[in-house]
Amino acid sequence: MRAYETIFIISPDVNDEARPALIEKFKNLITEKGGEITKVDEWGRKKLAYEIDKKTEGYYVLMNFTSNVDVPHELERVYKITDGILRYLIVKVDK
Repeated sequence: MRAYETIFIISPDVNDEARPALIEKFKNLITEKGGEITKVDEWGRKKLAYEIDKKTEGYYVLMNFTSNVDVPHELERVYKITDGILRYLIVKVDK
């Protein structure tokens, strides 16, 4: 099992009721594939450094998890096809 860190930016168009469900979707994906979430840190709504899809704000979520090497690939695939995700990044954490 390797340690990973992912951060993703949710579009401000996603309403407050749907946002927790979206975060839970990614948490469930990691745990269903055998991973373990160590920390979820919601940074909240912040101004973007530059416009993305004509939006100037986004809701930032940082998630730390441990998993096998195939989970980040699946997570990236799901990020790409999920509406409401502006940007994402997954990195392996060196201990």
